[in-house]
Amino acid sequence: MENLIVSYLVDHHGYEQGSNDNYNSDYAIDEVRLLRFLKDTQPNQLEKLGILHSDHKKNKFFNRLQGEIAKRGVIDVLRKGINVYPASLIMFYMTPTELNYKAKKMFHKNIFSVTRQLAYSKSNTQLALDFVIFINGLPVITCELKNRLTKQSVDDAVQQYKLDRDPRELLFQFKRCMVHFAVDDNEVKFCTKLDGKKSWFLPFNKGFNGGAGNPPNPNGLKSDYLWKDIFKKEELANIIENYAQVIVETDEQTKKKNYKQIFPRYHQLSVVKALLADAKEKGPGQKYLIQHSAGSGKSNSIAWTAHQLVGLEKNGKSVFDSIIVVTDRINLDKQIKNTIKQFMQVSSTVGHAESSEDLRKLITQGKKIIITTVHKFPYILDEIGTSHRGNTFAILIDEAHSSQSGSMSAKMNIALSGEYEGDEEETVEDKIIKIMEGRKMLKNASYFAFTATPKNKTLEMFGVPVPKGHEVMHKPFHIYTMKQAIEEGFILDVLKYYTPIKSYYRLAKTIKDDPMFDKKKAQKKLRKYVESNVFAIEQKAEIMVKHFHEQVIARGKIGGKAKAMVVTGSIERAIEYYYAIEKCLKRRKSQYRAIVAFSGEKEYQGKKLTEAAINGFPSAKIESEFKKDPYRFLVVADKFQTGYDEPLLHTMYVDKVLNGVKAVQTLSRLNRAYPGKKDVFVLDFANDTDMIKDSFEAYYMTTVLSEETDPNKLYDMVSEMEQHQVYTDYHVDTIVELYLKAAERDRLDPILDVCANNYGELDEDEQVSFKGNAKAFVRTYGFLGAILPYGNVDWEKLSLFLNLLIPKLPSPKEDDLSKGILEAVDLDSYRAEIKQTMSVVLEDKAEYVVDPPPEGSGGGRPEVEMDILSSILESFHDMWGNIDWLDEDQVKKHIATIPAVVSKDTAYQNAMKNSDRQNARLEGERALDKAVMNMMKDNMELFKQYNDNPSFKKWLADMVFGVTYNVEGKPFDGEMRL
Repeated sequence: MENLIVSYLVDHHGYEQGSNDNYNSDYAIDEVRLLRFLKDTQPNQLEKLGILHSDHKKNKFFNRLQGEIAKRGVIDVLRKGINVYPASLIMFYMTPTELNYKAKKMFHKNIFSVTRQLAYSKSNTQLALDFVIFINGLPVITCELKNRLTKQSVDDAVQQYKLDRDPRELLFQFKRCMVHFAVDDNEVKFCTKLDGKKSWFLPFNKGFNGGAGNPPNPNGLKSDYLWKDIFKKEELANIIENYAQVIVETDEQTKKKNYKQIFPRYHQLSVVKALLADAKEKGPGQKYLIQHSAGSGKSNSIAWTAHQLVGLEKNGKSVFDSIIVVTDRINLDKQIKNTIKQFMQVSSTVGHAESSEDLRKLITQGKKIIITTVHKFPYILDEIGTSHRGNTFAILIDEAHSSQSGSMSAKMNIALSGEYEGDEEETVEDKIIKIMEGRKMLKNASYFAFTATPKNKTLEMFGVPVPKGHEVMHKPFHIYTMKQAIEEGFILDVLKYYTPIKSYYRLAKTIKDDPMFDKKKAQKKLRKYVESNVFAIEQKAEIMVKHFHEQVIARGKIGGKAKAMVVTGSIERAIEYYYAIEKCLKRRKSQYRAIVAFSGEKEYQGKKLTEAAINGFPSAKIESEFKKDPYRFLVVADKFQTGYDEPLLHTMYVDKVLNGVKAVQTLSRLNRAYPGKKDVFVLDFANDTDMIKDSFEAYYMTTVLSEETDPNKLYDMVSEMEQHQVYTDYHVDTIVELYLKAAERDRLDPILDVCANNYGELDEDEQVSFKGNAKAFVRTYGFLGAILPYGNVDWEKLSLFLNLLIPKLPSPKEDDLSKGILEAVDLDSYRAEIKQTMSVVLEDKAEYVVDPPPEGSGGGRPEVEMDILSSILESFHDMWGNIDWLDEDQVKKHIATIPAVVSKDTAYQNAMKNSDRQNARLEGERALDKAVMNMMKDNMELFKQYNDNPSFKKWLADMVFGVTYNVEGKPFDGEMRL
């Protein structure tokens, strides 16, 4: 394999083959080629230094070079050269632009060389690397090769790097080489910092069938893309110039600096190159949807794309004038700045737009990359004016979701196209057409939308149209699947250790009557009542705290640094959980604490509370405080469930109903890889396992849209609305004309009130139908308006009119037929039972098809099913009330005998009389184990639940100890009633 690769590099890529004689191990350089390169390209500078005539000066130069590489890294030295008094040396000639012939000539003077079996060590000359790639005498890549035919794989090469390659050797020191590759005939892995056993190797594979590995190669080895494509001179130059970099991260608390060397993963290189090639060929006016899993390094992919779009040229002219990055993540902002910093002056390239004025200034100043947030974007773009018609834009959208559809997109497009002039001569029709055109995807902008979880609207707006029979499907432009990310170890599988927790409870009827209630609503209210009961919250908090200490901390997860998130369904619930968890932690004398996170202010037990008031520090510090001890529990209510990146999160306790994208995004907070993080736990108190499985399956592989939204559905909705005669053409035309002339409310409201009055005279089902269709029309047209090739003036007018009318339409009055049920019941018993931990396995479908956005109002109101209270409670208990015993009577009978048997155990009696309560409990539990074991032949079902179900075992042990313990050690002679 070594022979095959080296021969290919020499014969096909024009590499020189070096030898150990050329290598200077004192400085880890190919001395012969370094001096030849400098002599050939910069003879005058070399002459100034006098290094060709004096060994002393030569060694002085080598020492300076070594110091610069140690300080800045080989990538920066190649990119920017070095200053050695009195000379300035270029260490690498960059890739030339299309029309720069002089630069082309100089690029070809770079010397790419490969040395086989490099004896790299000064102290042990027997040690050798399979091969090393040098550029102009400086080592950039090391490789260890293995062959599966000799029963060795890429993992053996990784072990060789970890165990046999001493990171203190000059060649292996941090930043000395760009990357270290472990290679076999099937796979490739890479590492940017050798650190003995702690070296972190990542896959550098293409992926196969949506998962890890490489596809079969009909023309050679599966891994030959490494030397055939990546090791091409032009490709290595591209990586050095545009991707590889050393970044510094500063800890805000300690101010300690941490240096990281970054090398692109295969899919990152692949997506950026594909986007640049397509944008160069087709120019502005394109749409790209990139479905890359969480943990795929989207931030770097976006930053690299943004930076290279700046320099993208066709026929010597820039393809895009400005790059606008729309994000809501502070870390992406930092990442883009860090990335750009490596390649050009940040201050002259990157700007922040907080307002429309900022954006106007930045575009005028020629800032190339403009960063703004999703929320600021529409306002910034509202007032830009008309000066940008001739400009071209690339709009990069981080986590593209519904915020980019509809009216926000319309404002953005009008502003960037520069076509919304306030011309006095314009008719209402002209203005309508301009708004309508504004909704369209701009011809002078290309959209690059990155997301892990594309919804149907996102697919239809940004996806690639693919005709299939009579339908048009929409697919992502580039894919890196969740499956591949998990299999490659970039993220963890959050469903591998998934534990559902079932609540069982009994409610007692507290009134003599048996009134009728709405069954469905009553069931919902009863469940909420039980789950939010103080006793239930305390029980669940106890399970969480006990599980965290016994299963997470005691088992040394993430080296004892693991943290947990508690996901709750409301602010009130989050506050209750926070106090319950804090109470449990104090009771356990635990060293750990909790933090609560929610937005705004909440009245709780007569006090107005904020997260800052409860936590004792400002909201802005939650993330940084949670990184520190003693904080291990983060209790959240609709906060930190998306975009939050804390690699030490290991366990999630979920007490909130989740489905679809929300379920995936919330549980994915756990998936970030981290050294020593081998697994994650989910304990779910609220969700159905199948629902969670379905939610994840939609985004496990490639998500595609089954068909486009049918615009004819809009005609159907208009017909439905017109039947109810709430408005006429006169109302629509008048309102639109007044609105576009910026009329005051006192001129609009009388006309809208007439229509609202007409609506009020409809019966209940007609009101439901009209309002449902009106909302659906506005929603669907707001989305379709951006992507339909032809506009429709009537639809545009109606959409504007309905937007103003809908807030005036009261919702149909609905009687609450479950009112009063909570006053008629009381919580009799409650326990939460931990079920068997399971691995939720997702299906390997190549594509998961989603349907287009639903249109229409969904019809009238569902029929109410009424039932008597006793019957509602009975069916409620059937759902939540108990374990499914096969022979419940038999089990009850046997359980009733247990206290008497346990209390007669001599050791237990002695412990009750002569020891403390804790020791008595231990003896009691030993006696209980014996009693249940003796029952095995009579009741296998009871024995099995006792051994397999920790919650049942705890309940039985608590109950038996509760009725048998007495300081005199007397046997139990009471009667058990179950």
